[in-house]
Amino acid sequence: LTQTALTALGAISDGAAVEEWRVSWLGRRGQFTGLLRGLSGLDPDLRREVGGRANQAKNTLEEALARRTREIAQAELEASDRLDVTLPGRPIITGRLHPTTQIVREICQAFMAMGFSVVEGPEVELDHYNFEMLNIPSGHPARDMWNSLWVDYPMLLRTHTSPMQARVMEAQEPPVRVVVPGKCYRYEATDATHEWHFYQVEGLAVAEGITFADLKGTLYEFARRVFGEDRQIRFRCDYFPFVEPGVDMSISNDEDWIEIMGAGMVHPKVLAGVGYDPDRYTGFAFGMGPERIGMLKYGIDDIRHFYSNDVRFLRQF
Repeated sequence: LTQTALTALGAISDGAAVEEWRVSWLGRRGQFTGLLRGLSGLDPDLRREVGGRANQAKNTLEEALARRTREIAQAELEASDRLDVTLPGRPIITGRLHPTTQIVREICQAFMAMGFSVVEGPEVELDHYNFEMLNIPSGHPARDMWNSLWVDYPMLLRTHTSPMQARVMEAQEPPVRVVVPGKCYRYEATDATHEWHFYQVEGLAVAEGITFADLKGTLYEFARRVFGEDRQIRFRCDYFPFVEPGVDMSISNDEDWIEIMGAGMVHPKVLAGVGYDPDRYTGFAFGMGPERIGMLKYGIDDIRHFYSNDVRFLRQF
């Protein structure tokens, strides 16, 4: 049996046939496996002798199989085309920044070029900073503008990045010029233009002699840098408790206007609340949604695409 098996193995010249040989001779139902199973019917002395010889033969075949497998693999390698080192390498697939991250960075870069610094703040915020320091006391009807997700009173998931206005002004003396990117959360239904979690970029500038003209000039320059010089900009009166006067800023979109941010002059009560003299210092603040700016800039029709994790959408950025 051993000689017959070795002769058959020597005649094999490809890997598939080697595997067939292994199954036929050494597999679970192979000829040598069957021989070893049949030893139980022999008397003890003969069983010991035949079993030893059968195991020796099986070991011989296993060594021959390993040797023949290596020989065939080497022969196939030598017969194949050799590696052409002049061929270009395979491209390495790299990751990309999420479109929201790209837009947030573009917005921050636009304001950094105008002398603003970038700061960040906590997503879990105190009621004191999220509302009270922004001229929205407890029980004030303006709180209905923000559907809040409370963690455990007075802690909540911040509804906007505006709390950093108070935190920044408490930590430093004027002049102040910062933008605050960050995640916000609101308990509201989602649709094509609303999400319950989203990014916002807050801006604040405080110093002596700042006027509404400075606010308009800054936001005009921002729009020019992000959208190009062809877009028109419109300001309309609006209400926010922490600014006076307040405005919303819209960008032309074909024959329509799309609101991209709220803004206004910092309310004197907000300045006084952090220890600034409102008779000496003035300032402006603004807040915008990067996803909405991305929708306008890239023609995206549904804000939910940003958080759907659809690779077909993400790959376009």
